[in-house]
Amino acid sequence: MNTVRKADLLQKRRWRIRKKVKGTGERPRLSVRFTGKHVYAQAINDESGSTLVFLSSLDAEFRKKKLGANLACAKELGLAFAAKAKAAGLSSVVFDRSGAPYHGKVKVFADAAREGGLVF
Repeated sequence: MNTVRKADLLQKRRWRIRKKVKGTGERPRLSVRFTGKHVYAQAINDESGSTLVFLSSLDAEFRKKKLGANLACAKELGLAFAAKAKAAGLSSVVFDRSGAPYHGKVKVFADAAREGGLVF
């Protein structure tokens, strides 16, 4: 019996997006991933295969607030990520939603990052 799992479909979406979205040194890929409990965001230079900026809800400042992976955390993390990226000298990125639909937490994170000064 040929069954398709949700995880397999998610991976196919990730690959389909990743074919089109490439990060460079001057315009890295901003990858955001939401799990059930936490949020992870990183700016990746795909040419060199290196992570330039990383931030997650597991960091000390967010862990104290105990936000979880909700809209409030997405907004706060988006603003904090934009500030950290600006400090690292990044102003423009390419957004990678990692297969998630662009609404809810993903949209709030993206809007907050734009509000913080990132261009994408």
